[in-house]
Amino acid sequence: MTSRWAEDQLHRQAKKEGYRSRAAYKLREIQKRHHIFRKNDSVVDLGAAPGSWLQVARSFTQGRVVGVDLNPILPLDMIETMVGDFTKPEIQDLLVDDLGPVSVVLCDAAPHLTGHRNYDQAVTTALGNDALICAIRLLKQGGNFVIKGFQGDMFEDFLAEVKKHFMIVHLFRPQSTRKGSTEIYLIGKNFKG
Repeated sequence: MTSRWAEDQLHRQAKKEGYRSRAAYKLREIQKRHHIFRKNDSVVDLGAAPGSWLQVARSFTQGRVVGVDLNPILPLDMIETMVGDFTKPEIQDLLVDDLGPVSVVLCDAAPHLTGHRNYDQAVTTALGNDALICAIRLLKQGGNFVIKGFQGDMFEDFLAEVKKHFMIVHLFRPQSTRKGSTEIYLIGKNFKG
């Protein structure tokens, strides 16, 4: 018996096109609609494994592209990776010291979910807040931030927090998102600094 992942058309298409996961198509849709990357932008992807968003970012910018994850990321051409927990201040310090201000921060990370709605919402929101804190430390004024969120009881509070730091915030649900998923992307443009 094959899994639903193996039978997923976008999963098969991603493998055929050389992407590490179907998530690549979500970022491509975000770029097409919201133009978050510019030609020479430096990019940090938080929770980057397996690396498909790094691959997409590399295709849109000639600047530095760096991925951070708890798990090692198999090497990709012209992409730097770091094993570490981006929620920890010491990892954020390393990124700030190494990169200086960056143009784009991405986060498609999701915690391991339990199926208990309230607990999962709290853990997801906490991870989102940690990613926002990291983005605030890393972004240069005018930079862009893309993060996956999940609609639920705590979503509006998180959205309000993102809006405090960016001139424009869009909500976007890519067509490549699985049916029935509550995920939605927050796109913060023009970081206030």
